[in-house]
Amino acid sequence: MENEIPAFVRQYVQDAVEVFNSEEIGESGKAYHVRFEGGYVYVDRDDGMGPWPVLRLGYTGDMADWELAIYKYSAEDYDPEESFFPGADLADGTIEGALRAGMKAYA
Repeated sequence: MENEIPAFVRQYVQDAVEVFNSEEIGESGKAYHVRFEGGYVYVDRDDGMGPWPVLRLGYTGDMADWELAIYKYSAEDYDPEESFFPGADLADGTIEGALRAGMKAYA
């Protein structure tokens, strides 16, 4: 991914994560945070002990078709080829699907 994510897409992602945190995580003390680099959205989760990496989303130009790469602690890197992890079936190309997959992968 070389292209920057447009500002309106960044805002959409930020809003989607805030809604997800509010509606699906609630008051558990855990929350997703995002950061943007180039054509990627890096999703970290904070459980009160500091943020830690969960997944990376690659912007394809289609808001319903993000490329997911789960963070593998064994390799200390994001793996776009990994498709056998708890929650992989929830990854449907959307931001929300990726966040649900991340929650199940790192419960």
